Amino acid sequence: MKAICYHRYGGPDQLALEEVSTPVPKANEVLVRVHAASINSWDDDMLRGHTFIIRALSGWRKPRYKILGSDVAGVVVAAGAACTLFKPGDEVFGDIASAGFGSFAEYVVVPENVLARKPAALSFQQAAALPQAGLLAIQGLRYHGDVQPGQRILINGAGGGVGPIALSYAKSNGAHVTCVDRAVKFEMLRAFGADELIDFTTTDYTRTGQRYDKIL
Repeated sequence: MKAICYHRYGGPDQLALEEVSTPVPKANEVLVRVHAASINSWDDDMLRGHTFIIRALSGWRKPRYKILGSDVAGVVVAAGAACTLFKPGDEVFGDIASAGFGSFAEYVVVPENVLARKPAALSFQQAAALPQAGLLAIQGLRYHGDVQPGQRILINGAGGGVGPIALSYAKSNGAHVTCVDRAVKFEMLRAFGADELIDFTTTDYTRTGQRYDKIL
């Protein structure tokens, strides 16, 4: 199979398209044919290896995992003998960072319990964009209790990867949402349902006198 690999820490110039062996699933693993994968800051951190934490996880001198990619969406093509959640033909998605990364390839093998069934309403591209950013949004907004109707929520940096998902979730729960970002992103944030918008280049939201039930 083809995969985008790297063998030394550095910039994008370390990435190369290579031919590698197709992995074989163990008893509790599934082989997924990758239809879509998204890029997260975590992938760039792993590529560059410029922090102590990254080197501790990925290897001090060279990368332990030669294929990056933590978010994946695809179709199960083989399942290990002990698998009970998925079978060949199932459409799945998930964050596979805990399983050693590897979604920047034609196929990837992961434990079946790190995946979820892809909703039919989502394309593979949409599903692949959700796991890491979506989990951050949900974890943040559900911290110390889920979002309740009528609550006032502020999302700082709302125009990034996590913000629009958090905004959509908060609005679906009936919250009043204020978004903080640059004015160039306001049109997009309005389309996602933002109730109020603050341009951080001109206004310090901590000095407006407004109070919020949750700040993400």
